Amino acid sequence: MEHYEKDLRAGNAEHHVKMNNRRNLEISGVKEVDSFDNEEFLLQTSMGYLVIRGQNLQMKNLDVGQGLVSIKGKIYELTYLDEQHAEKAKGFFSKLFK
Repeated sequence: MEHYEKDLRAGNAEHHVKMNNRRNLEISGVKEVDSFDNEEFLLQTSMGYLVIRGQNLQMKNLDVGQGLVSIKGKIYELTYLDEQHAEKAKGFFSKLFK
């Protein structure tokens, strides 16, 4: 466990996405949850920014130490963003949540 946390901080954590029936999503290698609402999550992972879009999305579980996030709801889309698009997405969400 200690080794995994060191990897997570160094950006070397393994990143896995597991989806069950488009209703439950488990993600590992999460560095930070930048923003979320019932239609969209923006997560910083060890493989870059990940946007999850859907309907009635809710965070079921968050374990920052392990880098694990579980989301439930109807999943429509998973998209990885490059750095340029991630900055735009972060800026958009920061305006919404002020």
